[in-house]
This record gives sequence, C-alpha cells and structure tokens, in this order.
Amino acid sequence: MIRAEHLTKRYGSRTVVQDLSFTVRPGTVTGFLGPNGAGKSTTLRMLLGLDTPTRGRATIAGRPYAEHPAPLTQAGALLEARSLHPGRTARHHLTALALTHGIPRSRVAHVLGVTGLTEVADRRVKGFSLGMGQRLGIAAALLGDPAAVILDEPVNGLDPEGVRWIRTLLTDLAAEGRTVLVSSHLMSEMALTADHLIVIGKGRLLADTTVAELVRQAGGTTVTVVTPEADRLRALLPAATHIATEAADTLSVTGLEAPEIGRAAAAHGIPLHELTPRTASLEQAFMDLTRDATEYQGAPR
Repeated sequence: MIRAEHLTKRYGSRTVVQDLSFTVRPGTVTGFLGPNGAGKSTTLRMLLGLDTPTRGRATIAGRPYAEHPAPLTQAGALLEARSLHPGRTARHHLTALALTHGIPRSRVAHVLGVTGLTEVADRRVKGFSLGMGQRLGIAAALLGDPAAVILDEPVNGLDPEGVRWIRTLLTDLAAEGRTVLVSSHLMSEMALTADHLIVIGKGRLLADTTVAELVRQAGGTTVTVVTPEADRLRALLPAATHIATEAADTLSVTGLEAPEIGRAAAAHGIPLHELTPRTASLEQAFMDLTRDATEYQGAPR
C-alpha cells in the first residue's frame, strides 16, 4: 500500500504540493492525473524519497521508502527512462541494479523477457529508441519483483503494440495483488486501464474516485433522440430532465436513460428515428474537473 499524508512541498515562496493525502491500495490500477505543473512528478519523488516533504509523510508498505532494507523489492519505479549510463548494455544495467539487492541473475533474464528486450539485451543503451528505453526502465522497475509499482508516463515512445502490452502488464500486476500507481496524460489509456483515479491540480487533491464515478459526475450519459415529433416528446419527459434542442427533429437528453425515453415515446405513439446513448468521456470529465487548475493554456490563433 502507498500512502501520502498531508504532503506539502515548497520551493522558497512557491508551493508545489499542498496538504495532499491519498491512499493507493493493492489489487487495483490507480491513475495519477493532473495538468502540466500540477505537482505530479514532485509527489512521485516524495513517495520515493527523492525529495523531502516540507511537511507531511509518504510511506510504502508502512514506512518511508528509503527505510526499507531492500527497497527494490517493495516498490519499483520508472520516473525517467533515460537516466542511465549510455555505454552500458541493457543486461549490464539491470545486473548492476540486481547486485545492490542480492537479486539473482535469473531475475535479470526474466524481466528482459517480460519487456521484450532479450534480443537487444547486449546492445549499448545509447542506441536505444525512446520506446526501447521505456521498456528498459519498466524492466528495472520490475527487477525486484516488488509489491508496488510506480510508473510515470510509461507509454511514452511506445508503438501501438507496446501501448497494448503495457496496458495488459498493468492489469496483470494488479490482478496479482500488487499496488500499481501510474501517471499519464493519455486519458484514453487511463479509461481502459485504471480502476481508480487520483486527480490533482495546482498541488491540491481534486478527486479520489473511480473512473465510472468521475465520468458520471461530469454528465453521465447523454441520449441523442431523433423524432419528427420532438416538441411533443419534450413535453412528455420529466421536468428534471435536461433537454437541449440540437435541430428541429433532434433532442439531446441528459438525466434519463435511453430505455426510459423509448418507453415514453412508445406509450404515446411517437416514432423514433434514432435513440443513441453517448457516455461522457474521461477526457472531458478530466478537462471539466481541472479547468480552473490549469497553469498553461494556449490562446486561440
């Protein structure tokens, strides 16, 4: 389990993270989201003991990460894939890490296979593509067979097959009972992968909830209704339902499910040419939630 308790980080007069508390539980993939400048990277560094909190406490498996006698077996992390010696081979890089924890060489071979790097294991990493570097960083995170995995933007540089692979890897790790925390800007991937979300903006907690609940709060399902008797149908639907007129024959209905609309139309003999539910996207829900917490916004041309 990963826990942040009232984490605060200041650099001079600037507060980057402010009174941030959350818990990442085993057995789920938790997405860690926020706009650029939200404080995500600083928070991850505090979780891993790379930055010291101004106030508050961060623990992994009940104690600060640096206090574990063999930290790689408690939490493996990918924060910066290219932070390694370019003259080393992938195998030598992982072997050097393994020796610091008494991890057997067989484990090095295993994670090379898991990440698809076996064939390039003896190539110097200075020749690796961005995607190969990401895979090596993930291999290092998995090296200690850790109970928790923390990955910052793990799909950067990966091709479509690689994105699909990391998606499967994350869900498999969670299914094994591990604690999985993933930071990403790709809402489409988070919608497919994450069970739970922690969203921050300007260093503060904005949401600690499930994907489904965040989307529901953003507007849930909107039903597009096409009928030549749009005005008549509108008058029949409950007053609390939000109805927008898209065209003379088209209504956009929020607050009522498609079957309920269909039953109301059928009971009064109103023909329907279309009845299409459209669920709000995670991307839209995220944009709505963080609208006032975005520090960098482009201006229209």
